[in-house]
Amino acid sequence: MNAADLSSQAPLLQVRAVSKRYEARAVLERVTFGIRRGEIVSLVGPSGCGKSTLLRVLAGLDRDFEGEILLDGLAQHGPSPRLGVIFQEPRLLPWLSVADNIAFSAGPRRGAAPRVGQLLDEVGLAGTGAALPKQLSGGMAQRVALARGLFSQPDLLLLDEPFSAVDAMTRMRLQDLLLSLTRAHGTAALIVTHDLDEALYLSDRVLLLNTAGQRGARLVRDIDVAAAHPRDRRDTALAGVRNELIDGMGETRNAYA
Repeated sequence: MNAADLSSQAPLLQVRAVSKRYEARAVLERVTFGIRRGEIVSLVGPSGCGKSTLLRVLAGLDRDFEGEILLDGLAQHGPSPRLGVIFQEPRLLPWLSVADNIAFSAGPRRGAAPRVGQLLDEVGLAGTGAALPKQLSGGMAQRVALARGLFSQPDLLLLDEPFSAVDAMTRMRLQDLLLSLTRAHGTAALIVTHDLDEALYLSDRVLLLNTAGQRGARLVRDIDVAAAHPRDRRDTALAGVRNELIDGMGETRNAYA
């Protein structure tokens, strides 16, 4: 989706002044941003700055926060079928078949649903529905996790370092698969990643989260990635954006504006 199409849309997700504390320690401080339909956004930042915490808040898995999260203008107060969540590890239930894992949100043993077969075909695993998770490679298991995340036909996928546990070639294949799936389903995505090259290859925008001393993390960069898809991973035009993100992560911010 090009920048002009995205800029004309109202936000699908609005995150308004979200703050989070663990007892006396501030983790997030007034984080504010939006995501439009079909938009792919990456969230990057130094380790421990609160990226995964923010994703859990958005997914409705952590309700102890200040601020507001709106989906199509409606306040969210917990998990929603309109949000698909994909974790760093596939988290497949070992006693269920691949098909039943994909359809788990519909209830136990619902893997015979026609949508399961369609999704298995889309992620390149046609014919594996009866297999158990222990029979899958790491890359195959993460493909199943992608299919499970899409089963409820969500408007937005939330992905927490989804490809960090696989080898480099598998990671690139999964990145391309994610792009094809989000285009095919019209699904927006927010991806937490430590890999700046992954963020630049996948995203329409990159958000940089960073901390300032003992204060909670805030968004300190919101950068449009103007390069059209499909992208060349070696495109030197992305180097300037990468350098800006590196500078932002290395800055010591004693106070926020």
